[in-house]
Amino acid sequence: MAIHAPDVRTTTSNPLEPLSADEIRRTSEILREQREVGDQVRFVMIRLQEPSKQEVLGHDRTGGPEPERMAFALLYDRAHQQTVEAVVSLTSGAVTSWEVVDGVQPSVMLEEFFRTEEITRADPRWQEAMRKRGVTDFSLTMIDPWAAGYDLEDPRGRRLIRPLTFVRSREDDNGYARPVEGLIVLVDLDLMEVIDVRDHGVVPLPEKAGNYMAELAFDEDNRPAFTGLRDDVRPIEITQSEGPSFTVDGHAVSWQKWRLRVGYSPREGLVLHQIGYEDKGRLRPVIYRASLSEMYIPYADPAPTHRIKNVFDEGEYGVGLLLNPLQLGCDCLGEIHYFDAVANDQDGQPVTIPNAICMHEEDYGVAWKHTDFRTEKMEVRRSRRLVISCFATVGNYEYGFFWYLYTDGSIQFEVKLTGVISTGAVPPGEQPRFGNLVAPGLYGPHHQHFFNVRLDMQVDGEHNSVYEVDSVPLPPGADNPYGNAWVTQKSLLGRESEAQRLIDPFAARVWYVVNPSSVNELGQPAGYKLMPGDNVLPLQQEGSQAFSRAQFAYKHLWVTAYDPHEMFAAGDYPNQSENAGGLPEFVKADRPLEDQDVVVWYSFGAHHVVRPEDWPVMPVSYIGFHLKPVGFFDGNPALDLPPSAPSCHTGNGHGNGHATAGNGGVTR
Repeated sequence: MAIHAPDVRTTTSNPLEPLSADEIRRTSEILREQREVGDQVRFVMIRLQEPSKQEVLGHDRTGGPEPERMAFALLYDRAHQQTVEAVVSLTSGAVTSWEVVDGVQPSVMLEEFFRTEEITRADPRWQEAMRKRGVTDFSLTMIDPWAAGYDLEDPRGRRLIRPLTFVRSREDDNGYARPVEGLIVLVDLDLMEVIDVRDHGVVPLPEKAGNYMAELAFDEDNRPAFTGLRDDVRPIEITQSEGPSFTVDGHAVSWQKWRLRVGYSPREGLVLHQIGYEDKGRLRPVIYRASLSEMYIPYADPAPTHRIKNVFDEGEYGVGLLLNPLQLGCDCLGEIHYFDAVANDQDGQPVTIPNAICMHEEDYGVAWKHTDFRTEKMEVRRSRRLVISCFATVGNYEYGFFWYLYTDGSIQFEVKLTGVISTGAVPPGEQPRFGNLVAPGLYGPHHQHFFNVRLDMQVDGEHNSVYEVDSVPLPPGADNPYGNAWVTQKSLLGRESEAQRLIDPFAARVWYVVNPSSVNELGQPAGYKLMPGDNVLPLQQEGSQAFSRAQFAYKHLWVTAYDPHEMFAAGDYPNQSENAGGLPEFVKADRPLEDQDVVVWYSFGAHHVVRPEDWPVMPVSYIGFHLKPVGFFDGNPALDLPPSAPSCHTGNGHGNGHATAGNGGVTR
């Protein structure tokens, strides 16, 4: 008999609202009551089980009853080494699905991270290896648990992790300044014991500290490469005297003509739902759901300590569980609205990350401008953008995930990479072959960062087509008598087998997502184009972990027919997987894509050849892509932006040089 729970949806106003703390708590209670979940069963993650797209859109259109409120729980039974997927109805208070998934490992849990540190330090073999390096105070060692990846030498069927060791000279030291090179530890997370220690030989610990915190910067023994903080940095204040232009209702956001919902999941982190643009009194959908679907970071150094570094930061850890509480004036500047994120601990209890997602407006310079030099009349409007962002700390690296919405109908996704590089040690006087020195005896291995964003497109409706568009010169001849002519060539990506594509900057390649049934006043289909930014391909060859486990990164664009179960570019369970799955498996069905409900997946990579300037903490680097309207509007959608005050339009174009950018909320 089902045990009925009280309705905990008192604050839920939309079926896509993230789970509340009460809902997470009730989910674990129902599972314990109905499935006799004991202490050996750990809660890896609990998230909203999103209703079907048809239910959500039907609810929006008709205003009918809300879909059933459901929660998805990923469990790990440590006693039986089983992974379980469970679905709980919070509406009825019943477990509606319970499925054991064989042969997979769920992501590493935070409690496993901390236990790995404890049991590694307690292992006699590890302690002996540290003594060989002159380290006797183990309390100052820093243990970084790395996902085990896949190694032919690993015992099969066991839940594994590989911790790496670093040494601090004091509690707040940058531990990555002193890596213990060549020491490899393998831990069984079910037994919670070290099962293998391999010492490939002592390399001296680098001597120089790499501290970057101001309070440690000027200690004589730990002096970094600067002598004092700058004293000529004057304050910049971002003020909006009348408040921001956006409004927030729960997780629903209205800004300018944009409408969307801000969501969250413990695996993906920040999710955007139902992005639409109000055009001439009609809300026009653009994207149903947008999220980071996977991250993969392979290292290029074959040395024992570094060849194991092939991590799926989302699928093996869960980016949403690692979000930072953001701080005003540090991570975000201006008139800020924060969203908390509610996740769970391994006992199934809610854990709130305060201020996990930041939203604010930014001035973005000139939106459009023209001066009629004959009349000296000038018109100019300032642009601004809505910024929705979060930061995740994944061990040594920090990743900022930023969505930007612009006044001209454009959308941008940007990843900001910072933090501390993963380091290695070399003997004094040696030069590393597979990386670059950043300090004496310390180097950063070559590596790459690959990201895949899943875009469930809905351009003016659920039926879209995707075209690849190249700009190509015409051959000399009657159509090109002067050698200057070039045209755009559009190729329909009609099936999944045809929709696995690479960028081509020499052809200015872009991809159009269009709605054949929605045309503008010129008879052109309404569309958005995906514009690639910087990008690379993996350099890891066949036989490498990257080649077998991260096939999504070897193509930049994938298009699939919509399937609610296909959410992650590298599959549901990349942890310890030999072949992670995901996109290469999805496209085997070779489904038709023309005038269908399609999902666009875009992979992009950051190529990192480490510089001395990346040490001791990296300046931010940026990578991402744009989505721009193409035929979606009948003209410039930012034409109706109001002029700034004081007036900077009409007249002879002469100003006093002290205008306040009223449209941008910033004084210039």
